[in-house]
Amino acid sequence: MTTMISFEDGERNLDWLGLTEALAAGHRLPRAEIADVFLYRDPDTLLNRSAWIDGLGIAVKAATVFPRNPDKGLPMVGGAVNLFDDATGGLTAIVDFHLVTKWKTAGDSLLAARRLARPDSRRILIVGAGTVAASLHQAYSAAFPQAGFAVWNRSPDKARAFADERGIDFAPDLAEAVAGADIVTCATMSTDPVIHGEWLQPGTHLDLIGAYRPDMREADDDALIRSRVFVDSYATTLGHIGELKIPLEIGTIRREDVIADYYEPDLFRRETDQEITLFKNGGGAHLDLMTARFILDRWQGGEPARD
Repeated sequence: MTTMISFEDGERNLDWLGLTEALAAGHRLPRAEIADVFLYRDPDTLLNRSAWIDGLGIAVKAATVFPRNPDKGLPMVGGAVNLFDDATGGLTAIVDFHLVTKWKTAGDSLLAARRLARPDSRRILIVGAGTVAASLHQAYSAAFPQAGFAVWNRSPDKARAFADERGIDFAPDLAEAVAGADIVTCATMSTDPVIHGEWLQPGTHLDLIGAYRPDMREADDDALIRSRVFVDSYATTLGHIGELKIPLEIGTIRREDVIADYYEPDLFRRETDQEITLFKNGGGAHLDLMTARFILDRWQGGEPARD
């Protein structure tokens, strides 16, 4: 019998630190096979993201993007994550798309921060004030409970509303806020860099989430040059997302300057308190699979894998 997991029911069983441990355990298994398929009917899109991890199973995340839906009072994005059994190929569960996306995106960045940010980080800046920013506030609060938060957004009114709702600080000046932060987590839809390397102070951890197309970047060349650079997956970031694709193509950085992905845990670490670390969150389908499996395990009452 196939299990159906809704957003509300599934989220009641989850915690952020448990998810990062499940993601770490998933990366101790063989590297995932991943593939994306896009279908278009202007202006609508169907995206299927698939992953197969030997020993964990198969996930197919189907997403529809219909830009005209908000005019009809309907959500622009819909979808579901289908989980298939590794041994038999049988459909095990259908998990709410938005539930998996929320927890996968913020959990991916949180795992990197637990390995790369200074454990004594006390000032966290969120750049952006949308849905992902809200998830980042939840996730980072779990791993850095003593930290204070601030938020900056291109629209100050939106940032103020975000800050007031969560009882955190509003940052009016981005350069000043970045310079004063131990962790900067950036979730914007920018195609031009909003984070400048000259603002980063020694010991800062920079978490980049928003860019997902070849023409998109959130950090400038100087930020990459000054940082030790890490990614969640070479396969889903280096040749696909402008954050790294552009500087690699023009020679700003070299391939060997990208130190590690999650499949190389011995290299994926901070070495000194003074170094600047930069993480690019690519969010591939293998992370959807690991996250959906974690959700199902919690739904069924089983213990998630521990790091």
